[in-house]
Amino acid sequence: MKIAEKLIGIEWIVYEILCGRFIAHRGKTMSQTTGDKAWHLPVLPDETIDGWHREGGTTFIDGTVGGGGHTAMLLERFPQTRVLGIDRDRESIERATQTLERFGERVILRQGSYADIPEHLAAVGWSDKVDGILLDLGVNSHQLDEAERGFSFLHDGPLDMRFQSDSAAQPTAADIVNQWSERDLVKAFREWGEEPQAKRAARAIIEQRKVRPFERTGELRDCLHQALYKPKRKRPGIDPATLVFQALRIAVNREFDHLETFLTHFPEWLTPGGRIAVISFHSLEDRRVKQAFRRFTDGCTCPSDFPMCVCGFVPQLKILTSKPIRPSDEEVEVNSRSRSSKLRVAEAVNESA
Repeated sequence: MKIAEKLIGIEWIVYEILCGRFIAHRGKTMSQTTGDKAWHLPVLPDETIDGWHREGGTTFIDGTVGGGGHTAMLLERFPQTRVLGIDRDRESIERATQTLERFGERVILRQGSYADIPEHLAAVGWSDKVDGILLDLGVNSHQLDEAERGFSFLHDGPLDMRFQSDSAAQPTAADIVNQWSERDLVKAFREWGEEPQAKRAARAIIEQRKVRPFERTGELRDCLHQALYKPKRKRPGIDPATLVFQALRIAVNREFDHLETFLTHFPEWLTPGGRIAVISFHSLEDRRVKQAFRRFTDGCTCPSDFPMCVCGFVPQLKILTSKPIRPSDEEVEVNSRSRSSKLRVAEAVNESA
């Protein structure tokens, strides 16, 4: 059993000791000691706050507020700051409301997408630019651990996977595996899951749904195990269902549509010197963030043989992390889900940003 799974009321206290930043009352703030284990441990906590915050900044956006962990740390460390927290998941907003209640009017929470930041800023009466934006992509621990949300193949539950689970109009993962064509499933598994056996997985799903439509995560997991495990070979380190479940989650929530919209416009929402910090958990996310940062840093479109730039491109960003920041061994030991996390940070550099 992982160390993180053994810790109940003291996860955050132990975590703070390992990070060298013990704060006695934070155990209650972060884990909301209700008898169950911590709702979600923020990954790369100190590194994220250092990257997200800018000196002299007062207004910040947490575009994926989750349970409110990173936001609570920022508000604690910098008393002059205010945070607008956004999340598509209603349960996350409810949890963040509890976690951040003690900060009063310094925090405002809204359910919605980080791709719609101008709308959120206008709704709360803030300026159209802020001093820092944070995205912590992917799913949080609570979503994975809650069987009824259907995100994980480790827990049998409804095959749902919606961030906005209260949206009846949004297709579920069950809708996708039961209705999409084999061609569309193969494309999704390849592009959004990087599943090398995408065609085999899709064919197995098509054949199974002819007998009975998929309704539960366990049914899909068993189907994928039977189709993708190679006979007479030991099981690989990664469960065969992992990449297909990832692809389905991305498809259900149109995650890359939201991310691409954000990455196209985010410099417009930052004050000069404002920071953008993004935590990603797999190569598909990180690659998009890396490419967007580079595009706004060196986006000259002139042919390489031109002696000087004539396209008029003006850099809008300065990259502050030449390589992504990764979690320490100590953090991974306490929070195994931080293992694949990568943090990239950049800074807006001119008035047009």
